[in-house]
Amino acid sequence: MAGGEERVRHSKRVFIHSIHTYTSKHIAQYLDSCVVGASLIDEAGPDSEDEETVQDEPANKSKQGTFQVVGTTSAKSEEQKSSFIAAEYTNVTHEELFHHLMESDVIIYNITEHAHEIDEASWAVSALHKEIEAFSGPKMFILISTVMTWALSKPVDPDDPEIPFTEEDYRSRKAHPNFKDHITLEKLVVKLGKTNPSRFSTYVVASGLQYGMEEQVFHFFFKTSWQGEVPRVPVFGEGSNIIPAIHIKDLASVVQNIIDHKPKPQYFLAVDDSKNTMEDITRAIALFGPGKIQKVPKEDVYLTQDLTQTDIDSLFVDLRMEAVFLKENFNLRWVCENGIVENAERVTEEYKLARGLLPVRICVLGPPAVGKSTVADKICKHYKLHHVKLKETIAETLTNLEAYVRAEEDIDDENDESLAEAQEFLETLKENMEQNEGRLDDQHIIRIMRDKLMSKPCRNQGFVLDGFPKTYEQAKELFSADDDDDGMEDVRSKIPPHHKKLIPEFVFSLDATDALLKKRVLNLPESVVEGTSYSQDKFLHRLVSFREKNSEDETVLNYFDELEILTEHIEITSDDDLEYLLVMEKVIKSVGKPRNYGPSSEEVEQEERRQAEIRLRELAARQAEMECKEAEETAQRTQRWEEWSQRLEEAKRQEDELLEAQSVPMRHYLMRDVMPTLTQGLIECCRIRPEDPVDFLAEYLLKNNPQAEKDAGTSA
Repeated sequence: MAGGEERVRHSKRVFIHSIHTYTSKHIAQYLDSCVVGASLIDEAGPDSEDEETVQDEPANKSKQGTFQVVGTTSAKSEEQKSSFIAAEYTNVTHEELFHHLMESDVIIYNITEHAHEIDEASWAVSALHKEIEAFSGPKMFILISTVMTWALSKPVDPDDPEIPFTEEDYRSRKAHPNFKDHITLEKLVVKLGKTNPSRFSTYVVASGLQYGMEEQVFHFFFKTSWQGEVPRVPVFGEGSNIIPAIHIKDLASVVQNIIDHKPKPQYFLAVDDSKNTMEDITRAIALFGPGKIQKVPKEDVYLTQDLTQTDIDSLFVDLRMEAVFLKENFNLRWVCENGIVENAERVTEEYKLARGLLPVRICVLGPPAVGKSTVADKICKHYKLHHVKLKETIAETLTNLEAYVRAEEDIDDENDESLAEAQEFLETLKENMEQNEGRLDDQHIIRIMRDKLMSKPCRNQGFVLDGFPKTYEQAKELFSADDDDDGMEDVRSKIPPHHKKLIPEFVFSLDATDALLKKRVLNLPESVVEGTSYSQDKFLHRLVSFREKNSEDETVLNYFDELEILTEHIEITSDDDLEYLLVMEKVIKSVGKPRNYGPSSEEVEQEERRQAEIRLRELAARQAEMECKEAEETAQRTQRWEEWSQRLEEAKRQEDELLEAQSVPMRHYLMRDVMPTLTQGLIECCRIRPEDPVDFLAEYLLKNNPQAEKDAGTSA
């Protein structure tokens, strides 16, 4: 407390909408580490003593004098709740949301990232304004807007365009065409705050392009530099436009000061003191990677999938701005007051830590033919690391030196010291190789390998050393400490000095029996063995040399043991595991998850397409299988129907023949003994037409029965 006076500090409940987004998240994290009213006393920030007291008791979020941060979050981020947020609300209705707003002392809406937040912020400030009389205490509404609402503003003095804009010019500002809704909301927020400022105060913060931590609009350039996949980082257009910017922590400090000071003005510019151009910023970020930039047509920016339309508009803004009120009235503990260019190293380190972009350094050792290169290659593909092999690195160095010398000679710069040094080193290497039948002395090998490991790609992503170093002395020289490498030696544990940015974190020693190794080499095709070190004589010599070197007191593994780097020994016992699945399983278990970017949007699309093609092929295969099965079943049904029809027809024919055969005697009997008399009786019946034809016919048949007549004749 200032002057030793004790002041009673009241906690403030701060509501932040979409608290999972870049800007909102870091403002929330910053406020969580601050004490209410601290900026009124001194330049207190996250490093002040008061804050440390608060941070010592994170569980007691309602402690007197703290900011209690709550907010809405997306359903996706619900599983990753942050420790600095007291409460998170997911999938809330407007009615539920308004209840949370009414419970809060400060409400913060950020519209710099997503346009859909404009409608939400407009609804929130309007809904609160209607219920001013129902407030239990004063409330504050802070809108984090963007300097893009100034993008088309006319110069303060047409005769002197270098005069910067200040907060006093905000009434004459003109927005970029794609940010007209932003400026409309800004005006609404300012207007509603004039009704009853003692009960409901409103503020607008026109933020410069934000940088720091994970980055936002500059993320594309950091990612391009870190990956190192292009020789030069692109600058879209001329790059001469001045970018008003601010570090995200400095923006959070502005918000803290507004809450504490409750200033009379309602509109603020939040920009640092830099007047950096887009080219300056890109060049500073490029030092993170290739170190060089290249101007490309402005239209090429639309081919970049990682940039949204809002990002593109922001990158081409050209404004000179000065945040006069902040500097004169607020107690800001600046992180990057002079801008991103002068603080490039700090911002780069923040970016790597926030993104978890930590290099993975691995060394794979073992006897010849054990599979070091295969395993190293698989590790590199899994973790996206650089495969460092001695022979290839030497060839690459010679090629690069020759190309550099030729390029510089074409420029004809005789005073270039780097050219002379490169030419001298190239000649030294060639001369040494001629003297040693194509080999290099250890001192040159160490320099080449050290330069490779110190290159930006290896420093950024990491590397896998394949079978090198081979001796204790090589390891000692390769990983020796530089004069400017601090903290390389641990005096208490007697660990030898070493370069912490070069030394491998993980060492894997592959091994197998001599019999298995010889069997592997003998089974190799002649086309593979010819002209390589796997010929019988050379291989046996290399194997014997390796065994001898690793039976000495000072070996490469001994060196890593002295540095307390655990070596994991992996035994190769058979040739069955051609894909080294078991080896990779052990490596991944030891190293853990990758520490670099996940797959790019293009890689995601390619993988999705690949998976879609696989699903389509599987679906087509299943469909073809079903169609084939159905065709087979149809053919079987048809065949069975035909067979059944044939059998039915045959049975009917046989039945007809049987009936025919059985009916012949009966027909003969009827024709001979019945039909003649019956026919005559029917004729007589028709002629006479008796009243009872049946009786008549019966009587006729009885009288004219041939058998009866025959019997009567016989008896006579």
